[in-house]
Amino acid sequence: MSRVDYDAVVVGGGAIGAAAALALSQAGQRVALIELNEPRAWSREVPDLRVFALAADSIELLRSLGAWDRIATSRATAYRRMQVWDISAPDFIEFDADKFGRRELGYIVENALIQDALWEQVRASNIRVLLGNRVVSLDGEMVQLEDGTLLRTSHVIAADGAQSSIRSMMGVEVSGKDYSQKGLVAYIDHTASNQATCWQRFVPSGPIAFLPVGDKRSSIVWTLPTEECDRLLAVDDEAFLRELSNAFDGPVGTLTAVSKRAAFPLRHQIASTFLSGNVMFIGDAAHVVHPLAGQGVNLGFRDVIALRDLYASRRVSPASLAKWARVRKSESTVAAQSFTALNSLFSNEDVLPVLIRGKGLGLVNRIPGASLWFWKKAAGLS
Repeated sequence: MSRVDYDAVVVGGGAIGAAAALALSQAGQRVALIELNEPRAWSREVPDLRVFALAADSIELLRSLGAWDRIATSRATAYRRMQVWDISAPDFIEFDADKFGRRELGYIVENALIQDALWEQVRASNIRVLLGNRVVSLDGEMVQLEDGTLLRTSHVIAADGAQSSIRSMMGVEVSGKDYSQKGLVAYIDHTASNQATCWQRFVPSGPIAFLPVGDKRSSIVWTLPTEECDRLLAVDDEAFLRELSNAFDGPVGTLTAVSKRAAFPLRHQIASTFLSGNVMFIGDAAHVVHPLAGQGVNLGFRDVIALRDLYASRRVSPASLAKWARVRKSESTVAAQSFTALNSLFSNEDVLPVLIRGKGLGLVNRIPGASLWFWKKAAGLS
């Protein structure tokens, strides 16, 4: 057995875990990163079906970690506008970079590219990486790995996903609900430009988002009841495109399928606490939210930003960690409940919700400063 001292041991090497390890290392901490499987390399030829709408604060974090230049020069598509409308009403909400005095609202980036760029920085750092290993026990400061290695650490950062084994070891429960929905994803080409715009239409089955990844190519995320999603995964391209075109009815012209389709189950899940003993929970280990508005990964990066700022302040204490956990849980809970409420409101054909949402969308555009306020909240700028 070996015994090593670390300020922090990060468990989970996805985008959030890798970012946390880098951020803490940059803050002068001795860091170990444990990951069972090294993330697969990003492929220019085979795009990752999972994409994120990165907000301004997430981009700044990635830039500070040295990962953004690699992402920006590989395949990152800026979006300058976002338009949201409902099948039941002519009004819409529009967010426009020009009106906000910005060059762009954010970027659409593949998950695999974000991970690849972060791991490039991890490999070049002094972070100790333990691949092909898993945590089998936690006992105070001692972390034992499957191969018998013992790590003594002040803090454990659990970034090991929605089914977190660290959360289970610590006896931390979760609350939430299964939406009985799936998110269907694919890449679609279209004959008209998407105008660097994220389009999102609400229909009774759930929202349909077209996210720009090229002038005439979009990544789609279509929220559907589970059975309906499974049916659409099984039909041929012609039938799928016909139903997608009818449901979206957006200004991008004729659609063509250019990738396989995939789907993932949707749920809302919040850990009962984000801090247990010396273990902190971040990313999906702490919170899982509806993909509506693409905020899941941004919430995870905000966990990292807050953690980085805490360690950089040199004021890490039980009290400051408890405050970090309270603030992060509060923000994540509000976000999760808001997205659940929006999903319920818009995935509904009852008369009252239809009237409320139809009038509400138009109202946001008519109130001076309302759309800017909403966007700043989503972008982490207020």
